[in-house]
Amino acid sequence: MTAATPDASQPAVPYGTPEAPRIAVRGEARLEVDPEIARIGITVAARGRDRRSALDDLTRRNTEVLDLVKSYGDAVERLETGAFSITPELARHGRGERVRTYHGSVRVTAELTDFTALGELTTRLADLDLTRVDGPWWALRPDSPAHREARKKAVHEAVQRAREYAEALGTSLSALVELADIGAESAPPAYPQAPGRMRSAAFAGAAEDTPAPLDLEPQRQRVHAAINARFTMVPPRL
Repeated sequence: MTAATPDASQPAVPYGTPEAPRIAVRGEARLEVDPEIARIGITVAARGRDRRSALDDLTRRNTEVLDLVKSYGDAVERLETGAFSITPELARHGRGERVRTYHGSVRVTAELTDFTALGELTTRLADLDLTRVDGPWWALRPDSPAHREARKKAVHEAVQRAREYAEALGTSLSALVELADIGAESAPPAYPQAPGRMRSAAFAGAAEDTPAPLDLEPQRQRVHAAINARFTMVPPRL
């Protein structure tokens, strides 16, 4: 039987040793920042006694909405068409499948970065025939610098906390052992507080009878980051 050699591989110890005590801490950061984008949902509807008239009205109104949104140029970062439907409505009385009328709708989503333009565009859209506007929904971009700043602050807090623990024992940190995220960041809820009243401005091409722009106030966004960190420290003298 062969005896184990002193340098035989051993499983990693999940905790510190007297020669290398380990400190495990959690770092967190929460920031409140202004939103970067705002999304609105636009639903265009049409109704007609026959399918063709409903489709013609829906096409015309959809084109009118798209042209209006596109007229704001660089203020609109994204414009997408979603669901489309044309549905027959059967008569309540009488025999057979007699169609009473047809209902059509198109869903459009617009994403804006200019919040001054947002107030005017929203009211102009809402002033169109059979057009519904939902929103706005405020958000940050996925690659927003705010996320990076929150992660950096979380790391700095973890290092500071670990140093304070080591200093309480009369020693100092020696090495970083592990740094890990705590799950994925969920979509942050919006704060009801606003950074200030928005100013409204008229854009070129607006009709004289355009309704007054809505005075929208962007909602502050919460950014959260959390990490786990483990360090080793110089053995303290207890």
